[in-house]
Amino acid sequence: METLLQLQNLTVQYGGLRALDGVDIALDEGEIVALMGPNGAGKSTVLRAIFGLAPICKGQILWHGKSVAPVAYEMVARGLAFVPQGRRVFTHLTIEENLEIGGFVVVDKKELRRRMEEVMEVFPVLKQKRKSKSKTLSGGQQQMLALARGLMTDPKVLLLDEPSLGLAPKIVKEVFAKIKGINEGHRTAILVVEHNIKLLLEIVHRAYVLDKGRIIAEGNAEKLVQSAVLEKVFLGKLE
Repeated sequence: METLLQLQNLTVQYGGLRALDGVDIALDEGEIVALMGPNGAGKSTVLRAIFGLAPICKGQILWHGKSVAPVAYEMVARGLAFVPQGRRVFTHLTIEENLEIGGFVVVDKKELRRRMEEVMEVFPVLKQKRKSKSKTLSGGQQQMLALARGLMTDPKVLLLDEPSLGLAPKIVKEVFAKIKGINEGHRTAILVVEHNIKLLLEIVHRAYVLDKGRIIAEGNAEKLVQSAVLEKVFLGKLE
């Protein structure tokens, strides 16, 4: 299975603050990989660095084995999509208009419409309300719109930052089911930051645990749970 994305010895620094310190991560085709750890561990910084939104001072990012200097619009063109936390939809625009913005790199109008229809098949509630302003959607529906907008470029890799943030438990399960469906239906590789560890470990293939900007553990869900590293890092009991 091809490795799509690699981070090698990645270090990110904001002034005197080192947010990431020698991080190594790999994402293979068709995988869902989680980034887990306490607040301030550097999880969101990993996603921002991949997308060209954080200052890399050391190390490199490899795309299909080749080193790249990440710039947001170039990463989109390469086949990445980033869905940041906070359901950042354009509330004054309709669902269709939000999706059109998500597909800004698609020049052919027929292809844009085809992708829009395909995406809305994944999210039927958006299809039903396609002409509605996104401000009329519930929080869960807005999160689905954010996911749908990320799919408009038909990405090989999807970066998700806290997709369940602020959602009711029932809606969280629905969003996680959609994430799993996207992965299985489109073979989209997904790198996800998420605090809902219990539900997250049910859908991921592998996970990395970060603490203070460093990778302290990695492996499949069963291995990490059995190792008790999650309990140690979240309760601050690491030596």
